[in-house]
Amino acid sequence: MSGTSKVATVILVSGRGSNMAALIMAAAEADFPAAIVGVISDRPDAPGLAWARQRGIATFALSPKGIGKPAYEAALTGALREAGIEIIALAGYMRLLSPEFVDAWRGSILNIHPSLLPKYRGLDTHARAIAAGDAEAGCSVHLVTEELDAGEVLGQARVPILPGDTPETLAARVLAEEHRLYPQVLAEFAMR
Repeated sequence: MSGTSKVATVILVSGRGSNMAALIMAAAEADFPAAIVGVISDRPDAPGLAWARQRGIATFALSPKGIGKPAYEAALTGALREAGIEIIALAGYMRLLSPEFVDAWRGSILNIHPSLLPKYRGLDTHARAIAAGDAEAGCSVHLVTEELDAGEVLGQARVPILPGDTPETLAARVLAEEHRLYPQVLAEFAMR
């Protein structure tokens, strides 16, 4: 890894990449133990790619449309291996990874999820927490396994659900905690 002791990390995004941006900004600090060496997207038009390129981060985009999941994941794996990647951080990456891909990178893929896992795996987490009458919501960083949002939880942040909260107002408060939590957990994970 060209003489550095930092852990080579890539971020996978599908959209604007606000968690990606939080990770990149944290990794810019001299004492951060992970180096963000690239950003990869399944959507060539993902706004997160442009943001990363503007900051000198290498990007790679490939849509699985027309080539199929096996070919897409083979190309993804090739790019990751060529870059010497040790950690994959999913940040708003909206594609399910195959069991074969997860197995090839077992113990190296992190994800941020907008709920207090194991509650509310999958989508619509904020609406589900409000509908259930929960007193709090939050986010979790977890290891990715073959089962959706079911890997070991490495860290969580909690926010209260306030009277009158909508999924959008709750999501905004949780997102602020995601931006704080994900870099913290990535740093801890990179020092393992």
